Amino acid sequence: MAKDVEVGGEFQAKDYHDPPPAPLVDAQELTQWSFYRAIIAEFIATLLFLYITVLTVIGYKSQVDPDKGGQDCDGVGILGIAWAFGGMIFILVYCTAGISGGHINPAVTFGLFLARKVSLVRAILYMAAQCLGAICGCGLVKAFQKSYYNKYGGGANSLADGYSTGTGLAAEIIGTFVLVYTVFSATDPKRNARDSHVPVLAPLPIGFAVFMVHLATIPITGTGINPARSFGAAVMFNQDKPWDDHWIFWVGPFIGAAIAAIYHQYILRAGAAKALGSFRSSSAM
Repeated sequence: MAKDVEVGGEFQAKDYHDPPPAPLVDAQELTQWSFYRAIIAEFIATLLFLYITVLTVIGYKSQVDPDKGGQDCDGVGILGIAWAFGGMIFILVYCTAGISGGHINPAVTFGLFLARKVSLVRAILYMAAQCLGAICGCGLVKAFQKSYYNKYGGGANSLADGYSTGTGLAAEIIGTFVLVYTVFSATDPKRNARDSHVPVLAPLPIGFAVFMVHLATIPITGTGINPARSFGAAVMFNQDKPWDDHWIFWVGPFIGAAIAAIYHQYILRAGAAKALGSFRSSSAM
């Protein structure tokens, strides 16, 4: 096993080898309990994520409702909503990272699939579990507070008045890029080996990325960057406006995740240069 070695007061990095890419279809994992345990973990984590965050959104809108004597400065505000989303991601990624990888987001799963970190079967079932968990999480909120849920929008994402479709799509693409790029950087095994003497808690920067993106994009789209989050809220709220804009919250995050995966794998990690070098070596033989 590789170890950190201190030489002359300085740490040398661990030995590092790139893990092999995940197979496109891995039939063997379908026979393993750990695979199904990971799917359950993704379902429960996404359920809890939607339950807490949608409750926070509805609670804030209730507190600032002028019909109830509320004012704009009452309640947790946009800052508090952003903290709720970022904080829950920090907590849930910390809890589930060792079981499922702590994706809790189809866009993250899609980016990791493109980077060959997960198989196609695992990616599809993760996304299904995340979407189902999001529906159930929003369903719990609606069951407990149906009148507030319907009155205050159910936490559903839609394009805010005054913004064009292109602006909303760009906000989702860039916001998801920030998140998925952070996921790749925080979980990069090469970085962990190189900087192994520096303790890094991966869920922390991931949660902060979610927090910062929400601060920037809540006024534009309500911040999706997670198709399961947008889908679950749209299903349970079930009104025309969120459904009309719903495609933005799938297309934008998937494009952002794809760009992040390509940028990290083929530019920062020089995957393209390695592939080109391998091709040249095989051609010269």
